[in-house]
Amino acid sequence: MNARLGNVWLPTATLWWREIVRFYRQPTRIVGAFGTPLLFWLLLGAGLGASFRPGGAASGPNYLEYFYPGTIVLVVLFTAIFSTISVIEDRREGFLQAVLVAPVPRSAVVLGKILGGTTLALGQAVLLLAAAPFLGLHLTLVSVAFLTIILFVIAFGLTTLGFLIAWRMDSTQGFHAIMNLALIPMWLLSGAFFPAAGGPLWLRLVMAANPLTYGLAALRRGFYPTGLPVGPEVPSLLLSVVLISGFAVLAFWIARIETNRPLTVGLA
Repeated sequence: MNARLGNVWLPTATLWWREIVRFYRQPTRIVGAFGTPLLFWLLLGAGLGASFRPGGAASGPNYLEYFYPGTIVLVVLFTAIFSTISVIEDRREGFLQAVLVAPVPRSAVVLGKILGGTTLALGQAVLLLAAAPFLGLHLTLVSVAFLTIILFVIAFGLTTLGFLIAWRMDSTQGFHAIMNLALIPMWLLSGAFFPAAGGPLWLRLVMAANPLTYGLAALRRGFYPTGLPVGPEVPSLLLSVVLISGFAVLAFWIARIETNRPLTVGLA
């Protein structure tokens, strides 16, 4: 049993640490993943603040405050995109092929890569929590712990989704195109940029079918444990936690199945 666990966790930990080291040796990735969402938050928050009114509420937060949880999720999203590009780079360099023929389970390869990206995304997102007091959001240790858990689940799900997209691709340009087509709209339609209330029926249905909607809803409720000031359209905490957790588990299960299939892209 100990040998079996070592055969899984040692390669997992090795690949996890490799992702951490690689990230911090590339400072431009840190700037891109953390600086871009922060710039969006400040510019859009300042520009749209005067015209923003949360749907379904007579009064509520200004746009900087409303957009704040969405900015944290955007940091997670950008880091997930940048970290899963390494799957394509590893294939080009021959590292991925060497790992796949090693006597280790494919699940260890998947888990190591995904946990590496998840850790990076979580670390940057937690750093952004330090801005909460400047918005009048007073966090307790319990609320910080809850927000960290929710952010971990969101980061794990988004990184796994990025891994799935990158696994069968051999072009970073194509990867960026797919990610922009899939993940950016996924974020826009999560309630991060605008609330669902007041939108047409088809848009509200799309937002309700978006798993990231529930991750963001759980995050919002973590910031406002005594009641949300943004209207009744935000899903309940229990529903949000169950659905975003189910999305992360399902994505990882699909990733395990996908990586067990023969990989032909980039091997010729």
